[in-house]
Amino acid sequence: MTGIVLDTIASHDPGRLFSYFTIQSNILLAVVFAWSAHRSWTGRPALSPRITGAALLYICITGLVFHFVLSNDSSGFSMTSHRTPLETVASQLLHTATPLAAVLDWLVLTAPGAFLLRYAWQWLAYPFLYLPFALIRGALLATGTNGRYPYPFLDVDLHGYAGIATNALVFGLAFYVLALALVLLDRIRPHLRGPRRQNSSTGAGPLDA
Repeated sequence: MTGIVLDTIASHDPGRLFSYFTIQSNILLAVVFAWSAHRSWTGRPALSPRITGAALLYICITGLVFHFVLSNDSSGFSMTSHRTPLETVASQLLHTATPLAAVLDWLVLTAPGAFLLRYAWQWLAYPFLYLPFALIRGALLATGTNGRYPYPFLDVDLHGYAGIATNALVFGLAFYVLALALVLLDRIRPHLRGPRRQNSSTGAGPLDA
């Protein structure tokens, strides 16, 4: 949440800021972690791994897309630009520190084998819903508005709707492969803890069915 707070302070356009998948995925992860902690403190069953796994996937998408696409000048979708020191710190927290912390929490503090194969395609619901959200928002804003489309690969002015459909298909397939990789890794990774904690972030719960 620190990165979100810093980014909010640095931003002059909160509406644009909260349209980014980065911000939304970080908020979702914070909510899931807080929800898991609350259930643990109150002695309730753990959250479903369908929920915690989704939050893990989305924050992984945030980190990987930033480092391999948006910060990569050779990707064709680079968003490299001058940042203030405050924006730089916020960006590193949101795109690097938080994704790494979420992955470490999953690998070290949770028991393996909780992710089911069907979760992989179910988790894609939010990324695919984000697409019409970004396009409708952009269509409602005037041409030339700064940040009209949150990411270059969703910019209709640059690629047209046919190009956006192609980009969405490519990214969607990549996200599905990443989701499958998380499920597979969850099945083969060693159990690094002793007895499974009562409310692990990927523990099975009543919502697991």
